[in-house]
Amino acid sequence: MVARQEVSAWRPRVPGVVEVFHAHFTAHAYPMHVHDVWTLLIVDDGAVRYDLNRREHGTPGDTVSLLPPQVPHNGSPATPHGFRKRVLYLDLTQLDESFIGAAVDGPDLVDPLLRRRVGQLHTALADRGGELEAQSRLTLIRERLRTHLRPRSAGRERPADPGLAHGLRELLDARLLQGVTLDEAARLLHAHPTHLVRAFSGRFGIAPHQYLTARRLDRARRLLLDGLPPGEVAAATGFYDQSHLNRSFKRLVGTTPGRFARQRGGDATR
Repeated sequence: MVARQEVSAWRPRVPGVVEVFHAHFTAHAYPMHVHDVWTLLIVDDGAVRYDLNRREHGTPGDTVSLLPPQVPHNGSPATPHGFRKRVLYLDLTQLDESFIGAAVDGPDLVDPLLRRRVGQLHTALADRGGELEAQSRLTLIRERLRTHLRPRSAGRERPADPGLAHGLRELLDARLLQGVTLDEAARLLHAHPTHLVRAFSGRFGIAPHQYLTARRLDRARRLLLDGLPPGEVAAATGFYDQSHLNRSFKRLVGTTPGRFARQRGGDATR
């Protein structure tokens, strides 16, 4: 088999995420090395075997692997066809050094919900303009990782705070165009980011980023029906650019802004 190597990497504008790394390797093997940050790994195809703290581990199925900082590890394909992986490098603001020992003892977490959330975070990180969604998803992932590493803390979840949820909704409404980061919202509302997301979702049945996008899309639909071009609509409704509007609009409405606007004209003619 001819060795294949596909790599992409970028630094997102999301606090706590140092780097996003996607790769497809068929023959590459990593030598022993260390990172000064946490390595959060999912494998989409194939499998990886690696040694951590002189013990062998692997990444089958719905496994999420969390490799701690400053602990040597290697990595190589566990199948003849190699592997396709997605990695997040998270700094110590997400998990501090107190979690390293537990991660060394059990780096491979079999948790389908966590696996799905990590995949969703990768999708959000690849979407310019999706920073609030990425921050919201990251805070839930961080909480779940901490629950795995400190199981006794599970079940101590604080009840949803309706006042806090309404406060965040008012803030999102006020920042419809410029947006707000999760950390900024948490500071303004004097709440922990994780509790903020859970309070909002528990009260309104929708995540904060989904609410903000839906409000922006409502405004975009009205402007399109008024005849404003999609490029101007994107700028007038808080989207990063027209492609960001296109993706969000099609995901919710089922068609692109341009086609939506043209259909309006056809209906008026008829």
